[in-house]
Amino acid sequence: MSGIYELNYKISMKKLLYRKLFLDYMSFFLIAIISSSLIIWIFQAVNFLDIIIEDGREYIVYIKYSLLNFPKIISRLVPFVLFFSIYYILTKYETNNELIIFWNFGEHKINFVNFIIKISLFLLLFQILLTSSIVPKSQDQARSFLRNSKVNFFENFIKPKRFNDTIKGVTIYSEKKDSDGYLYNLFIKKNISGGFEITFAKKGIFLENNITPVIVLYDGETITSKDDKITNISFSKSDFLLSNLKSNTIITQKIQEMITYDLISCVALLNKINVNYLIMDQKKIINCNKNNEINMTQELYKRLIVPFYIPILMLIPYLLILSSKEKNNYNKIKLFTFILGVIIIIFSEAIIKLVSEELILTLFIFLTPFITFITFYSLFFFKFKIASYKL
Repeated sequence: MSGIYELNYKISMKKLLYRKLFLDYMSFFLIAIISSSLIIWIFQAVNFLDIIIEDGREYIVYIKYSLLNFPKIISRLVPFVLFFSIYYILTKYETNNELIIFWNFGEHKINFVNFIIKISLFLLLFQILLTSSIVPKSQDQARSFLRNSKVNFFENFIKPKRFNDTIKGVTIYSEKKDSDGYLYNLFIKKNISGGFEITFAKKGIFLENNITPVIVLYDGETITSKDDKITNISFSKSDFLLSNLKSNTIITQKIQEMITYDLISCVALLNKINVNYLIMDQKKIINCNKNNEINMTQELYKRLIVPFYIPILMLIPYLLILSSKEKNNYNKIKLFTFILGVIIIIFSEAIIKLVSEELILTLFIFLTPFITFITFYSLFFFKFKIASYKL
């Protein structure tokens, strides 16, 4: 009976130890990912102020656009923060002699490794969901706010001695602007059906009302070229209407904003892979042409393959349990482990440049994380199995 009691005691203690280890991993990871994402988001949000200052859009557009870029920031930080979290907690456990508790309860180190692999699989699925669905959708939604928004704060986007082309089809230049808001030596070019219209004015000022915002121009002339006919009209005062003018923002959907399903369908179509459940009509997919094939393949790599480096990055810090802090080479192993993790992160992002029309090379790039993971796990498996046989 005492043997059964001792066995049950060890099992319950192991569960408590693993639960504490899991909570330490996740709590540190969540604090690190939220705090670092917020810091980067704040700096990025400051840069997005150009949407208001330069383009003259509403503040609500700026707020929505900034918030919808938050998922992208998180997805980019997840690999490094996960690696650093595991590395930090394991180092802390070793320093405080907490890892010895696991070994004293008879826990095999390979089971200790398997524990982090199980956690990494859940985080892998979360990252794939983030990169393949949430981020593209949020990026497309963010840009849709810019596509559908109008320039409302017209006075903000005109800077003296600069050609301002925020409004689609309109270019405005002003030599200077005084403290009362008057613009001097104005040049305005507007594209019209069948030609263009150029207006010169010595002075002008914005007037906004509830109906239509205008630039009131003084002492100038308008040259109109339409259907190969040129007309010239001089004026002492004229109103340049700013109603129904759209932003010059890119309207076409970017590859990064396409849904993953369309990307897979397009790549399959371009490579003549017939899969019944995919879209088989190339015309239904935006940007689906041979010129974009490499870009789309690279985008699929970022969304579906890069997340598979997460189990590797969570496994690398476990190189620390191959040694102990009492050994002279422990600090070297710590440094080597950290540098190796950083190299893997850089490698996972840099190798995307090698994606090309060469099928064999691209296939090898896509299989690299799986080969790397098997290599690392085999190292642990044979190392610990051999050690257990010796015991």
